[in-house]
Amino acid sequence: MTIHRRAVLSGILGSAAAFGLPRITFAATEVQRVDDLIARMTIEEKAGQMTCLADAFRPFNPPNPQAGIQDEKRLSEEIRKGRVGCLFNGIGVAGARRAQELAVEHSRLGIPLLFAGDVIHGLKTIFPVPLAEASTFDPAFAERTARAMAVEATAAGLHLTFAPMADVARDQRWGRVVEGSGEDVTLVSLLSAARVRGFQGRDLRRNDSLLACPKHFAAYGAVAGGLEYGSIDISDETLRETHLPPFSASFSAGALSTMAAFSEINGVPATADRALLTDILRGEMQFRGFVFSDYTADEELIAHGYAEDERDAARLAVLAGVDMSMQSGLYIRYLPELVKSGAVPMGTVDVAVRRILYVKMAMGLFDNPWRSLDEDVERTRFATPAHRELARESAGRSIVLLKNSGILPLDPAQSRKIALIGPFGEDKDNVYGPWAFYGDPGKGVDIASGLRAALADPADLTVVPGCGADAAIEGGIAKAVEAAKAADIVLLALGETQTMSGEAQSRTTIEIPAVQQALADAVTATGKPVVVLLRHGRALALHDGVANAQAILATWFLGSEAGHAVADVLFGKVNPSGKLPVSFPWESGQEPFFYDRKSTGRPVVDNRTEYRARYTTTDNSARFPFGHGLSYSDFVLDNLKLSDTAMRWDDTVSIAVKVANKGSRRGSEVVQLYTRDRVASRTRPIRELKGIERVTLDPGESKTLRFSLTRRDLEFVGDGNRRIAEPGLFDIWVGQSSTGGLHAQIELYAAAPGANTPN
Repeated sequence: MTIHRRAVLSGILGSAAAFGLPRITFAATEVQRVDDLIARMTIEEKAGQMTCLADAFRPFNPPNPQAGIQDEKRLSEEIRKGRVGCLFNGIGVAGARRAQELAVEHSRLGIPLLFAGDVIHGLKTIFPVPLAEASTFDPAFAERTARAMAVEATAAGLHLTFAPMADVARDQRWGRVVEGSGEDVTLVSLLSAARVRGFQGRDLRRNDSLLACPKHFAAYGAVAGGLEYGSIDISDETLRETHLPPFSASFSAGALSTMAAFSEINGVPATADRALLTDILRGEMQFRGFVFSDYTADEELIAHGYAEDERDAARLAVLAGVDMSMQSGLYIRYLPELVKSGAVPMGTVDVAVRRILYVKMAMGLFDNPWRSLDEDVERTRFATPAHRELARESAGRSIVLLKNSGILPLDPAQSRKIALIGPFGEDKDNVYGPWAFYGDPGKGVDIASGLRAALADPADLTVVPGCGADAAIEGGIAKAVEAAKAADIVLLALGETQTMSGEAQSRTTIEIPAVQQALADAVTATGKPVVVLLRHGRALALHDGVANAQAILATWFLGSEAGHAVADVLFGKVNPSGKLPVSFPWESGQEPFFYDRKSTGRPVVDNRTEYRARYTTTDNSARFPFGHGLSYSDFVLDNLKLSDTAMRWDDTVSIAVKVANKGSRRGSEVVQLYTRDRVASRTRPIRELKGIERVTLDPGESKTLRFSLTRRDLEFVGDGNRRIAEPGLFDIWVGQSSTGGLHAQIELYAAAPGANTPN
């Protein structure tokens, strides 16, 4: 059965849409099958379908914190009783078949299990972390890598992944920035939808279709101070304008599950927020899938101070709209009594179970509970040459050239002494990045191995760690300085370990660890040309010897083919084309920082800084802005033309710009369209990304790119939480980052009197 993003329920379901069913079409017999099951189910079996537990049949990622059932024998008995609907974070076909056999052949109703896991940026083939891949600014490419991940994940016996992370993240102190697509709502929306399409494919019933679960609903990226699991206090306008659109895009792309955020919004934890999970999600956004709690998040309502005890927590979560409880076991323990006492209506439970069963039906699990459980497929789909090649391409395209004084690219055939200095030169433990626990340890390519494979004479490379990631090595800096002095060029491999980014890795400063900074300062003091290779899962504030290097590459956590990809870019085999999905600030204290901020009533203009919106140590700018990224080519934009400078209410304005490659190498550029509403009933950002176009040009070649704008592109959330557009003047920039660019203006005219003007 093929699901299209515009597909809707057929008339066959009649009033069933009121129960929150997926946007898919079922035969009358399938509808009847679900109805019959629900009619036959006990309340314990219904609560079981609403329960997701850690997979003890094939444990891979140890539960954290320890909670729930931890052994296969006890879990087997629960499945036989029909008290489990989903298992998560285990891989391996044999174990999954044992569990599924218990559910299908030994439980009373034979309802198949759903197998889920955290496949965030790869299973065995590890692709760049999502934030790195966001640097490609290429949704089509993100769809390709997600498809490859789905092939491997389903071969390992999974049906669903807890991805993509659709949170807009604007504070780089938050560790989970690494798991998403950055600070801009348009880019996050495009990439989230692309990943949903890639994971799920064109037919959910295929063995290699992996159901997506966009997370964390909603606004988890807005936690105060970047503090993991923290609180959020934002306006309704910001919620709807910045944080909900990526989820809407994901649902439009076909996602049939989502996960509630750990955090609270305006005093109400998301797991118990009926206004969020029912009124907005299922009412305004018309979501028709089912909602997971995050790991024990329903139980954590007690620690929030929102629930009296476990029973109360279960009641609040189910009434809010959480369909499936993860790991706490609260639903199976308390829902039967809650329904019996009348505290929770049976109808509420039936709606949740119906949503879950319909998704299982959509995936074909009732007709084929053994889908994605084929041992022959499992033996042949992991880390294939095609997937490794795609991982290398993805890694190369994810690298961002932040700075280059002309030192790059290097000539691999030229005889020169290269010193690779820093804790990550020969490090294999941190090439994957966080959320890659299914990857085989030690199989990622380190930087030194990648360089040696690319050099005509591998003996030209000297590797000296200099220090550890956050600890000194006795005599390490002295040896590094000696190696730098003996070299023609120095490569400094610095940054974060993979345990410094990710969940629960909030940091008060987003800087290179002090011991590495000391190493960088000592090495750059030698006067030798230095190229910094940053390893990181967030934007960093760079200083002194790092910031002043002749070239800087943002290499993130690049996955299985990291070393080869770094070498490809250093030696010019790949011409860098990545663009920053997050702004690099001058100082950690600027966070939260994002390009589409407000001007305030006292912006810094004409170099006037006294009594202006600035810090005393720096102004409100970025060292490297959102959208920034250099190339070994020289791309020039000119000849900006608009089809009209006046936009009538229902018209479209076309925008054309000429892009020329003035360099000597073939390369790709990402051209970006930004707007600003000059005067509005709500103050508007200084710029907003509205479109991206990627172009690849040979030396001397040029091409005209075209964008279009409609009134819809100029809307914002106004009074009454309605999306509105207002007549007036708008700035337009077409450029190569969120600063500068070619400038023009248009004026939006009001609708003619008496015209139909729905928003």
